[in-house]
Parts: sequence; structure tokens; C-alpha cells
Amino acid sequence: MAEPGAYRCVECSREAAELYRDYRHGVLRIAVCKSCQKPVDKYIEYDPVIILINAILCKAQAYRHILFNTKINFHGKLCIFCLLCEAYLRWLQLQDSSQSTDPDDLIRYAKEWDFYRMFGIASLEQTSFLVGIFIALWWRRPKMLETKSDFILLLKALLLSSYGKLLLIPAVIWEHDYTPLCLVFIKVFVLISNSQAIRVTLNLNRMFPWLAIFFGLILENGVVCLVQKMGWDV
Repeated sequence: MAEPGAYRCVECSREAAELYRDYRHGVLRIAVCKSCQKPVDKYIEYDPVIILINAILCKAQAYRHILFNTKINFHGKLCIFCLLCEAYLRWLQLQDSSQSTDPDDLIRYAKEWDFYRMFGIASLEQTSFLVGIFIALWWRRPKMLETKSDFILLLKALLLSSYGKLLLIPAVIWEHDYTPLCLVFIKVFVLISNSQAIRVTLNLNRMFPWLAIFFGLILENGVVCLVQKMGWDV
């Protein structure tokens, strides 16, 4: 097992020394939280599909299991892949608005550059959104982000909770007249997931994470306006 306090109870978020106790010969007993007297982490017995469904439903217990009681470290790769999905969607919409049948190599290189540009803009918007959230949290509750580990954990939670952006690809593949509506629903789902991630990571009420997200959206939209003033399509 890990060091004392390395885990969290999925019900009350109190620190726990262990998730289960091994009595050998395949006999395991789930640890009980000393604070709420409930199993520290019931999800260690659950199938990963059930855990995923609970995470999609934004259940706080599932978020605590994933963030505190597992060793998931692919949040960086997930962030890059989500940005690629978003850049591809924007690039595709840009190509639809400027159809060209010219096979010239220069045209193909220009289109490739447009994709890289869209990836850069999407990365800039994502960065500004995250920076806005951290500024709001640090401004209102500076003690919550005192250490580097607190900062890294919150960043990891925000990146993992943005997994909803992966739905951008199906929205493009099965393109219909209601695709813009689908994109709005995807955006709202990602924001709800981000809010739950902040709430679970920092043990806050439901209102304050939304204030931080609102500030992040303001900063993100400010960057969008700046990019548009520079004459770049977003």
C-alpha cells in the first residue's frame, strides 16, 4: 500500500492510509473510513466500464476514485489529443467555407499550415481558460494552491475532466444540420465536468467552481477577440 494519507475516502474525501487489507491467500477486505464509517473506495471492486459511466454522470465518488486512488497519468496525452480533435474540427469548417479544387502544392501546404494554426489557437484558448481558473481560485482562496502538488493535482483534474472533447470527432464524422447544437452540448458537458473536478479536488461547494470557470471563460473569450482582431479565423 501507499504512504499514510495517500488515498481519499470517496464518500467524505477524508484521507485514508489504505484502500484494502490483504490477509493473504487471496483474501482482501476493503478498508472502512474512520470518519464516515463507509468503505474508503467501493470502486476498487467495480468494473472499469461502471466507473466510466459514473464519471460520465459526474458523480463525485467516481471522480475521487480516479483522481486520488488510481495512478492515471495520461492526462497530458489526453489534452493533446483533445486539442487535435478541436483543431481538426475548426480546420474542417475553415475548408468548407473556402472550397478550392486547385491541386497546386502551394494550396495544399497552405491548408496544412491552417491546421497547425488552428491547433495553436486551440492551445492558446485552452491555456487562457486554465490560467483564468487558477487566477480566480488563487485570488479568492490562496491557501488552496499553496504547494506545487496542489497545483499539479488540480491541473491533472481539469485536463482529465475535459475528456468530453473527444466527442468532437463523432460530431464531425456524422455531420448533420444539428452539428452546431451537438457542439454546444459538448461544451456544456465539458464545463460541468470541469466544475465537478474543481469541486472534488479542492473540496468546495457547488457555486465557487462555477465562478472560477466563468472567469476562465472570460479570459478565453478575451483571447478569442484578440486573435480575431489580428485577422485570424477562429
